[in-house]
Amino acid sequence: MAKIRQLLQAALDVVMPRTCPVCGKALTASEQWLCIGCLSDLPRTDLHSIDGNEMEQLFYGKTPAPIEHASGFIWYEKGSNYSNIIHDIKYRHMPQMGQWLAAMAAKEMPELMSGIDAVVPVPLHATKLAKRGYNQSDFIAQGVAQVSGATVVHALKAIRSHSTQTHKSALERWENIKGAYALVPGMERELEGKHILIVDDVATTGSTLEACVAQIQAVPQVKVSLFTLAVARLS
Repeated sequence: MAKIRQLLQAALDVVMPRTCPVCGKALTASEQWLCIGCLSDLPRTDLHSIDGNEMEQLFYGKTPAPIEHASGFIWYEKGSNYSNIIHDIKYRHMPQMGQWLAAMAAKEMPELMSGIDAVVPVPLHATKLAKRGYNQSDFIAQGVAQVSGATVVHALKAIRSHSTQTHKSALERWENIKGAYALVPGMERELEGKHILIVDDVATTGSTLEACVAQIQAVPQVKVSLFTLAVARLS
């Protein structure tokens, strides 16, 4: 069956060639989403192995209680070829690439995934979900869950729409996102005493994740960690 799928993919690639979002090179039947060269050169952060890392520093003193751990898989630099990955996942109807990368990251980050009970994706407001057709964070959560064994729980809901965070300052991002999320009714009992991993596509100032953490940490005896596919450097 795998051989048949590979042959079908090879035939399809002749008619509609798939290309690597980073370098633009045509992908072979054995290459999935990224070419081998760009995959090997992924700008991995390795933050999962560093206590007090750059992503964790984004949330110092900003959440009701300290977070346990935080890590992004790759560095995000706006305008770089690798930023095309996030753009494709988020806007070009390729959320499955996010699931694939998240599963890869989960395998490489046992320190972050250890002891996680539930994976909670950052939600999209209904209007934005209807326009886009999918929530990329759902796919990222599924990728993490298939490796970690944790359950995906849609514990948060977006209760108001907000404009894009792009081009906004840190303060503007916080004001834009403030009050945008709430805990789904009944989730307190399901999450109480558990270790929750909140996941999203990219962290820049951390304002979206910060707003989500505040809602989850309202649950008694809960622990929270964070994971994103990409994270921007502090400096």
